[in-house]
Amino acid sequence: MPPNTTATTGDKPGKSGRKKGRKARLIVLVLVLAIIGGVAYGAYWSISTVRASFPQTKGSIKLDGLSGPVDVKRDGYGIPQIYASSDEDLFMAQGYVQAQDRFYEMDVRRHMTSGRLSEMFGKGQVKNDEFLRTLGWDRVAKEEYDTKLSASTKKYLQAYAKGVNAYLQGKDGKEISLEYAALGFTNDYKPEKWTPVDSVSWLKAMAWDLRGNMQDEIDRALMTSRLGPKQIKDLYPDYPYDRNKAIVQEGQYNELTKTFEQNGSTSTSGTSTSGSTGSSSTSAGSALQSQLSGLYNVLDNVPTAVGVNGQGIGSNSWVVAGDHTITGHPLLANDPHLSASLPSVWYQMGLHCRTVSSKCQYDVTGYTFAGMPGVVIGHNQDIAWGMTNSGVDVTDLYLEKLSGDGYLYDGTVKPFKTREETIKVAGGASKKIVVRETNNGPLLSDRDDELVKVGKKATVDTAAPDRGDGYGIALRWTALDPGTSMDAVFAMDKATDWSEFRSAAKLFDVPSQNLIYADKDNIGYTLPGKIPTRAKNDDGSLPAPGWDSGYKWTGYIPQDALPYEYNPKRGYIVTANQAVIDPDKYPYTLTTDWGYGTRSQRITDLIEQKIKGGGKISTDDMRQMQLDNTSVIAQKLVPDLLKIDVGDKDVLEAQKLLEGWDYTQDADSAAAAYFNAVWRNVLKLAFGNKLPKELRVKGQCLWVDPVNTTGPADDTQKVRECGERDADQAQPDGGDRWFEVVLKLLDDPKSDWWTTPKSLTRPGAENNRDDLLKRAMIDARWELTAKLGKDIDTWSWGRLHRLFLKNQTLGTDGPGFLQYILNRGPWKLSGGEATVNATGWNAAGGYGVVWVPSMRMVVNLDDLDKSKWINLTGASGHAYSAHYTDQTGKWVDGELLDWNFSEKAVDKSTSDTLVLKP
Repeated sequence: MPPNTTATTGDKPGKSGRKKGRKARLIVLVLVLAIIGGVAYGAYWSISTVRASFPQTKGSIKLDGLSGPVDVKRDGYGIPQIYASSDEDLFMAQGYVQAQDRFYEMDVRRHMTSGRLSEMFGKGQVKNDEFLRTLGWDRVAKEEYDTKLSASTKKYLQAYAKGVNAYLQGKDGKEISLEYAALGFTNDYKPEKWTPVDSVSWLKAMAWDLRGNMQDEIDRALMTSRLGPKQIKDLYPDYPYDRNKAIVQEGQYNELTKTFEQNGSTSTSGTSTSGSTGSSSTSAGSALQSQLSGLYNVLDNVPTAVGVNGQGIGSNSWVVAGDHTITGHPLLANDPHLSASLPSVWYQMGLHCRTVSSKCQYDVTGYTFAGMPGVVIGHNQDIAWGMTNSGVDVTDLYLEKLSGDGYLYDGTVKPFKTREETIKVAGGASKKIVVRETNNGPLLSDRDDELVKVGKKATVDTAAPDRGDGYGIALRWTALDPGTSMDAVFAMDKATDWSEFRSAAKLFDVPSQNLIYADKDNIGYTLPGKIPTRAKNDDGSLPAPGWDSGYKWTGYIPQDALPYEYNPKRGYIVTANQAVIDPDKYPYTLTTDWGYGTRSQRITDLIEQKIKGGGKISTDDMRQMQLDNTSVIAQKLVPDLLKIDVGDKDVLEAQKLLEGWDYTQDADSAAAAYFNAVWRNVLKLAFGNKLPKELRVKGQCLWVDPVNTTGPADDTQKVRECGERDADQAQPDGGDRWFEVVLKLLDDPKSDWWTTPKSLTRPGAENNRDDLLKRAMIDARWELTAKLGKDIDTWSWGRLHRLFLKNQTLGTDGPGFLQYILNRGPWKLSGGEATVNATGWNAAGGYGVVWVPSMRMVVNLDDLDKSKWINLTGASGHAYSAHYTDQTGKWVDGELLDWNFSEKAVDKSTSDTLVLKP
């Protein structure tokens, strides 16, 4: 079993010469062990360092500050269930236990949220820190803690911090985590004490990754250099409300309309469509071409908290009423789609009061974040809940006219609000920056050299102020105002019914989430969040002119006017990032950039098939739905592909894979491999090669017509442009927006989008839809021949579609032997983009897995001990712990673990018990 953490420590890092000597001895020893012992680089670490940081999970430990004993019971997967007799003891123990398993992860997170990564990792993180300091997450979190949060929440945060610090007391880096031992060879970094604000800041990082349509806003503006308004509109089609149902279908529309009329809001009516290019913002969008390219580069480098910098973030959740389940009581499922990380972003645990009372109010279990008290998603003794990202628009970019020490606003120059920030750098000199803010928010453009040249070559209309030295870009974002989301976590954890749950949800201001609910007899949905209203018919789809007060936010949608459903007649509720509500039935604009509902409608269809077939839904049915691999775009496109006369026998051999294919993307499917290769090439030929370089894959170079040429350019005028985006961020990414784009074009075989200039492709894809599809099938055949071999019998989707789990710091940028020690994989995955089993990949960049169902759960409200759950990795963040990736294999296979809740069930599954004593 894991030993106690009181292992003997080595020498402390000293002078640079000593550190270099120790590093040299380490490398020599690793090589000797690798050669003589025939083992990998990890041998040295596993023997001399790794075990020092393993947590004590048996026996007892004394913790100053506890009022009574606390039991920590871990099952065979190391998942802890904590039993205490007071709220403060419960959360203090939670802090201690999470620090045992995940403190390095917690420490990196707080350095990210506070813009202090350079203190750990050196000068390579200075640019990131500059950007994060400009956003000021930790400053907002401190204001939130000081002025917004309830006294009880502060008490719990303080208790949690006390527990973390009790774990840290007396330990050096080696005793905390392997990564600190590695950092010790390059700097003298030592972890600081944990603070309550460190926990609150994490919610800001989560909100950043779930911030809504900011990326679409940037992309649309970037497209203006190569595409006209009609073409951009083609790439952002209207949401298909007639085909893919919104979440709320039976809501209180009359009450909402009445509220709207009484408030006299000036927000837009909600009839805007995706990709709107309102006249008020079109010129600003054109002017931002060069600036936004630089801004994207900054955003792309910001470390992600839970997702891929706001792109591809999805999730599934649904709840089925007891009328349609075999138990006669509701079932609730959830699987958030987030970046694949090691360890997983989620931490499973139970928080149990031995007796629920006013002194000790919690009996809750589920998923939380290491570094934050409470449970974020899960269930208590009365209710269960899940979350998906709502995608509502809570960010706006503003074009700012800068003038000396101020900015133009309604014809007057107003002074910037400024602050100075000092960035400390491990192994180097500190750097000072000045953060400037307008009344629209911080100037993000100050953080990139390219943005200093704002507007020097951009064309603007006569309504815009003189460009002078250039325009800046400011960010207005709800999360930059202090809020109460931390209060919401604790309130949801102890809610006992729908009324209390909705009251708790109202406190969850950022990030706005779709919340589904179930108790033993009822199901529900509610949309919480601080969602802005806008003036002048500005729908937030493009950057707005910051110098005009007519474009400021006018307020927020009243909480009582936000959509919800309770016990709908259909007997189920599905949320999967689709539209929340039909805009014709709702008076406010929530966003213009919903997910397009492919996953949500597939889930709905699976539920309806079961119900209409006279069946009842079981816990395992819910699990099987989570694993559905059906490709909806394949169902639509394959019939057209099979009509193409491809000619070449080798291509014909590949085409025949699609005959009789059931459209499921299993890991061992050759047909899925070929179809997805065809899909990728269709997107590249029809759209990708026509997008500006700022959206294309980095290093992908094309000969194109120069921008702003008058009349058609001849071949001698072509210029070579290379893509600038990372592979997992480029366009077209192949998600369900692109499904919708292609579906609308399939019935127009002579659309200009099917016409490809000869300079952008090999012969055969120039004229119409069928020519382009044929070229895509040929290119896909030879692409897979190069990747998988000529023999199609050896092809499989899993060989292309692989998951690598990487430690998010030293596992990506550390020395090779450290990456070997810290990282795991690959695994061959089923599923795909916009399937229910959403193992996402970016069609512009390749087939590798970018985001995943980061956990899966099914809650059985009839018998909570029959609920099921799984995590992407494991409970531990220690690289050689038995619980580092012990759930991953089962996750890949679609299995779920027993989720024990009652004390009797927990005791039966307990492997280790640790008693924390006062």
